Amino acid sequence: MGKNAVKSVREMLEVLGSRHAVEGHPIPENDGNSATFEGSFASDDCHMVPRRRKPGRRALLDGNFARRKLPLRETEYCIWDTELAGFGLRVRPSGNYFWFVRVRHRGKHRRISLGRTDELDASIARAQARRILAEVALDGLPKRAVVKATPTLSDFVETYWDDLSRVWKPSTIKRNRNAWRLSIEPEFGAMRVADIMPADIHRWRDGCSGEGETSFNRAVPVLASLMKYAEALRMRRKGSNPCRGMPRFKRPKMERYLTPAEYRRLGAALREAEAEHPIPVSILRLLMFTGARLGEIRFLRWGMVKPPRLVLPDSKTGPKVIWLNSQALEVLAGFERGEDDALVFVNSRGKHPVNIEPWWYNLRRRCAMPDLRVHDLRHSFASTAIMDNVPLATIGKLLGHVLPETTAKYAHLSDDVIGDAAERISGSLAQAIGLRS
Repeated sequence: MGKNAVKSVREMLEVLGSRHAVEGHPIPENDGNSATFEGSFASDDCHMVPRRRKPGRRALLDGNFARRKLPLRETEYCIWDTELAGFGLRVRPSGNYFWFVRVRHRGKHRRISLGRTDELDASIARAQARRILAEVALDGLPKRAVVKATPTLSDFVETYWDDLSRVWKPSTIKRNRNAWRLSIEPEFGAMRVADIMPADIHRWRDGCSGEGETSFNRAVPVLASLMKYAEALRMRRKGSNPCRGMPRFKRPKMERYLTPAEYRRLGAALREAEAEHPIPVSILRLLMFTGARLGEIRFLRWGMVKPPRLVLPDSKTGPKVIWLNSQALEVLAGFERGEDDALVFVNSRGKHPVNIEPWWYNLRRRCAMPDLRVHDLRHSFASTAIMDNVPLATIGKLLGHVLPETTAKYAHLSDDVIGDAAERISGSLAQAIGLRS
């Protein structure tokens, strides 16, 4: 070995930072005539040239390789896979071959035996090794909760509908049942509860565009309730409701207010129909004078009539008080008071509330107002109150609104009243200073 070679070895050892801690071959420090060197030499008079590590035994571990006759040795040895690091084949002196995987878990190496090659297929062993390596790599990270197999949504509804609907009002149960039967079941009835994803809801929503928008808006809260109950039963992961944040279709607001001329036409029609249909006429007048909902008057019982108010134990927004003005009290005075549990407005058979829908349909046509709904009388009540400068908070109390935001939709009517007042004031001021108003 020449001087330049020795110098290169010396520089390499200095880079490694140690002159004697490297495993390798000893070479004399003074190698000027290495060909004539005889005898031994001390470790202080030599350099250690690192040995090259022998490459590990590697091969593509598949079924063909496992079926080969591999050489046997006195001790077992390993053959590593060329594609999946950590996956290997152990060859024992007995002639048995075993698949295994080597992992480093929390600073320690360990080998996990997967099975004998004649009992476990190579592809399955590789898949198991890949899964074990992935689990070790993800150790300590949050894991997704495992949801067991769940029933189809149709079976879920059949089993749990009564439990879920127990907190709903009878009218709500009927409406939600129709939404399930007509809209939800055809789309999701055959799907498993845990398999319904937000993408499925988006697809459903897109399919309802156009004529089905109203049906979607009514059905999606029902599906959201079913998914929420499934979460409570641990059939879905917590917070996985696919209906969360799903936008509904924007529908044109159906707010109609009666004008004074329309009120006069409606009043004349009611007077004409009073002799033949006294009960429907009385119901409609109570709706006009109180701003109540139709169901609150149709199902009114004498035990709730406590002048000067109606005390309802339950309504759309819970217990409610409806104040009776003199006109409303006059309407109720025209009926003979019955038992507390008796209906105020009962049908001809004396058992069920009166259904005014057929009669109302004909009446509004006679009034030349075919687009008028019964609920529009409630909007008109609020409109009239605003025109009389009644504060929005007071109107909310009269209508039984729980949240002020519900009454806020009438704020634009209040702006019109304020605008008219400002116009009148400015006109008076203009006349006072000699300007034309």
